Amino acid sequence: MTELLTSAQMRAIEQAAIASGEVTGLTLMERAGRGVVAAAFGQWPDLRAAPQRAVVLCGPGNNGGDGFVVARLLKERGWEVALYLFGDPEKLPPDARTNHDRWAAMGPVAPMDAAAIAAGWRGTVRLVVDAVFGTGLTRPVGGEIHAALAAIQGEIDRARDRTAAAVVAVDAPSGLCMDSGRRLRDAEGAAPVPPLPADLTVAFHKAKLGHYLAEGPAACGRVVVHDIGLDPKWNAEAEPPITRRVTEVSAAELDKRGGDHKYGYGHALVLSGGAGRGGAARMAARGALRIGAGLVTVGCPPGALQENAAQLDAVMLRSVGADADLSSMLEADDRLNALCLGPGLGTGARERQLVAAALRAGRATVLDADALTLIAQDPALFAALHEACVLTPHAGEFARLFPEIARRLGDAPTSGPAYSRLDAARAAAARAGCTVLLKGPDTVIATPDGEAVVNAAAYDRAAPWLATAGAGDVLSGFVAGLLARGLAPMRAAEAAAWLHVEAAREVGPGLIAEDLPEALPRVLRGLGL
Repeated sequence: MTELLTSAQMRAIEQAAIASGEVTGLTLMERAGRGVVAAAFGQWPDLRAAPQRAVVLCGPGNNGGDGFVVARLLKERGWEVALYLFGDPEKLPPDARTNHDRWAAMGPVAPMDAAAIAAGWRGTVRLVVDAVFGTGLTRPVGGEIHAALAAIQGEIDRARDRTAAAVVAVDAPSGLCMDSGRRLRDAEGAAPVPPLPADLTVAFHKAKLGHYLAEGPAACGRVVVHDIGLDPKWNAEAEPPITRRVTEVSAAELDKRGGDHKYGYGHALVLSGGAGRGGAARMAARGALRIGAGLVTVGCPPGALQENAAQLDAVMLRSVGADADLSSMLEADDRLNALCLGPGLGTGARERQLVAAALRAGRATVLDADALTLIAQDPALFAALHEACVLTPHAGEFARLFPEIARRLGDAPTSGPAYSRLDAARAAAARAGCTVLLKGPDTVIATPDGEAVVNAAAYDRAAPWLATAGAGDVLSGFVAGLLARGLAPMRAAEAAAWLHVEAAREVGPGLIAEDLPEALPRVLRGLGL
């Protein structure tokens, strides 16, 4: 399990450790600075070979203090260091001021403004250290820092060799809210902080939510987490409970035991639309079968039976013309323990009645695509949602289901902690009374009681090929198959999301949705199954 912290949680952990007397703030700052230098040299070994030239940008808080340590360590190695400070040195926090003074005994401190940067930038700069604003940024960012960061980016862009200057961010690229991954705008909300994208971001103790949400992955480049010696026991001081990042699915929970029969692994029913609309449901059904459901059935209108029969083999087929047919099926066979509604279903009166009948049954149910549209249109259907449901909206569907929450998420943030996709998913789950899987490269899954996980397809798990028609239908099938196998809604959703990304990475470029279920056997074999 990998934990992701908010800024407040990180601050509480540090303060608890310092208050215990086991460590001082100066010690943590020194360790952080040394970690940045070690990470930069690890990323670019040629920087270790000989002294070169660096620009270090320091801000008005303890993040700036880390920057002073980095500048001093590089200077001690023989580097030429130009240091710029944003803010008044007299107002620095005590530990940062101590490290400012240590640096000032070695080299000058220039004001961080566009004019000073333009005047002082000379020669080939090999390393730019961004220690202006770290995890603690909460206030609006003014025009001065906009101009300074824009000037630095301009100098980097004007370099003859565009790769000459490597940018390292200390905990966060400046201007990025580390609770949401969103860039903060100026006090009027007019413009976000100009990007100074990092090639490497060095986090301390634990990664932060902003490293994985929204714009975070694009801004951070690569993230390295450096241990600064904070005992894990202090994590208990972090409130509310720490968010997890989905890192792996265990072989044990997906294994099949010798001697069991197919009904021991559940029976998933996927409802389909009419003739010519069955492709999405068939992909969902195949996903459910591949992920290990013992049986999977597609239920479709009578007029679509021939089309589906021509394309289904291991997946079974039943005629479901109206809600009475569905209710009869469910009453007659309690082994139908997981339902999937939405992919290619349609949004007419028949389909609304099917969704209502499925919700009345109270069984584990995945609701996606057209089913979400119907629920958004009908307050009675929304009210019928229950704790065994999993909603899997993309951003547009989420906005239709939860317009007030989506509007808040869409507001331009001027201060932190900015409202995040994690906040939105938690609020939506509480509103709906069931598990919500908010799809995207930074998929967030939340339960009504506030438990949440982040499944980020970012950094070494990036899977841009998932931006293809039908990928979401397969994901809903994965969730349904795991529900049929008996996994709880939250666990089924997070395991399905993780396997979905792993299957995409297994296929790689050229992926189409139909490839995802076929890649699962190789993924599962890699887990030791």
